[in-house]
Amino acid sequence: MKEEDLKRLIEKYYSGESTEDEEIVLRNYFLNTEIPPSGLEAEAEIFRSYSSYIEIPEPTPEFEERIIEAGFSGKDRELKQFRRLFPYISAAAGLLILVATYFFFVNRSGPGDTFTDPQIAYNETMKILLDVSSRLNQGTQALKPVSKFNTATAKSFKVIDKSTQAVEKNLRNLIHLQDAIGTEKTDTINK
Repeated sequence: MKEEDLKRLIEKYYSGESTEDEEIVLRNYFLNTEIPPSGLEAEAEIFRSYSSYIEIPEPTPEFEERIIEAGFSGKDRELKQFRRLFPYISAAAGLLILVATYFFFVNRSGPGDTFTDPQIAYNETMKILLDVSSRLNQGTQALKPVSKFNTATAKSFKVIDKSTQAVEKNLRNLIHLQDAIGTEKTDTINK
């Protein structure tokens, strides 16, 4: 084989465009031919190492069918078992819901009367309401510093509004002045 053809085949091989037959030609060439010192020693070593690997046989069509059948038969068995157990599982779930509902409603009791004397009940209610009221007042006391921030913010906005009004007033004066200057120029140009 000519060196140019050999280099062309190697280039096709490395770019992934070689056919299986061309790869066999390369493998046989590097196995059976003495390689001259032309820079192809590395390729010769690569193809020699490829030949040391055992070829993996192609699977037969029956192999693929057996895998497909094995996969479906396992799933079919599981599905059949689930279909057989589904009514029992459903009945057990329904029974569990009924029992839970029964215990929920039977053990449910309304609020009971804890005091027999109405005056004691009134006094206890007032005591609880006063406690709640004092806790709410404590919570609002903690918010007083926040209200100081609100008043400071309002004062800041008033100052900003005053300076904005002053700037707007000066801008209006400048616009009037510019208009006056612009009309004088046009009058002198027209004359």
